[in-house]
Amino acid sequence: MASNFHFLLTLIAFFSLIFASETGIARTVFKPNAFFLPVLKDNSTSLHVVNIQKRTPLKSIPFLVDLNGKFLSVNCEQGYLSSTYNAPICHSTQCSQVGNHFCHKCSSKAKPGCHNNTCAVMTTNPLTHKSVVGEIAQDTLAIQTIQGSNPGPLAAVRRFLFVCAQSSFLQGPLPQNVQGIVGFGHNPISLPIQLASHFGFPHKFALCLSSKNSQNGVIFLGNTSYRIQQRDFSQGLHYTPLTIGPQGEYYIPVKSIRINQKLVQFNTSLLSRTRSFGGTMISTTTPYTSLEHSIFQNFTEFFANEFTAIGASQVNAISPFGVCFNKLPPPVPKVGIAAPVINFVMQNRYVTWSIYGSNSIVEARPGIWCLAFVDGGFKPRAPIVLGAYQLEDNIFEFDLARSRLGFRVSLRADWATCDRFNFTSSA
Repeated sequence: MASNFHFLLTLIAFFSLIFASETGIARTVFKPNAFFLPVLKDNSTSLHVVNIQKRTPLKSIPFLVDLNGKFLSVNCEQGYLSSTYNAPICHSTQCSQVGNHFCHKCSSKAKPGCHNNTCAVMTTNPLTHKSVVGEIAQDTLAIQTIQGSNPGPLAAVRRFLFVCAQSSFLQGPLPQNVQGIVGFGHNPISLPIQLASHFGFPHKFALCLSSKNSQNGVIFLGNTSYRIQQRDFSQGLHYTPLTIGPQGEYYIPVKSIRINQKLVQFNTSLLSRTRSFGGTMISTTTPYTSLEHSIFQNFTEFFANEFTAIGASQVNAISPFGVCFNKLPPPVPKVGIAAPVINFVMQNRYVTWSIYGSNSIVEARPGIWCLAFVDGGFKPRAPIVLGAYQLEDNIFEFDLARSRLGFRVSLRADWATCDRFNFTSSA
């Protein structure tokens, strides 16, 4: 009798594996702890977009990547069809995970995003800073696993919490066809934290954004090495404390700025002043690093003097940049543009984020190159907001469990770029 029972269990496991293989979704056959998302740089906006599998049946949906966003928000007004959509009732356990929310009322016909006595929350567009009401909902989300150094099968979360919002929250200079915004901020229902809680791995993810419009970069989630071109770039990271802002934003402690190892003079007390919190913010929805006005003036003047001293020729600036050039020194092998090295000095002089020419100079027009930093004004959200252009082709590990940021800058110096991850499954 016992042998028959074990034989039956074996058959069930066997057919479960076949089913998972046929559908492309891993069910409960294995418990993955590492995932990845291909992320593409949009040509017109220079913002970064991921495609995420959602709904039943699964559909690939493009989302804007918002590093500091609280949750995954989807436009539900344009044909949201799914047999597994569910909106938890108000005051339910699911809604309590979101934080501040309120009971939702909807006068029109029931549909995704419009039900009575469900939960509602305000979701914000990070580019326009405008907020709309969205319904808290659950539906299937699937994401591709990593097995060793190769992509594995999809793994599904059946009741992934997200915000079902009006289409008006997607107004503004967004990449074409984007249907939502995916948040990676420190919030219980952001994508990385929800996946970590569901699958039981530490709260950790890493960005490796591509500088090329036609090639994918990669976002790693969970316990995995950062293998690019068969090399493990998770070794030798530099670490600095990572602080969480009141809205789940990520800040790091920049103490000073150096250019060619020379200190840029400005009022350093500004580095601890923000409208809501202290520190330097990291952002994927800010295309270029912004600096508080007085920091920006001193910084750009210092950089221009150093750059012209080695052969660059300055011309009138092109908006939104403060300083531009029509002649550059000869390029440097591997690193590219031979520009002054910018160092953001962290908690001590041994921990610095170095920015080389490929991340500091952008071709604004044919034959015109500009310093890829912008004026943040007199009362910015943070004195320094490190933008997406400065993140590209570098690895940044957000280790939320240990409250630290690990970084490895300029993969180009190691003959590597973020688009060289193996996106093709060996299966």
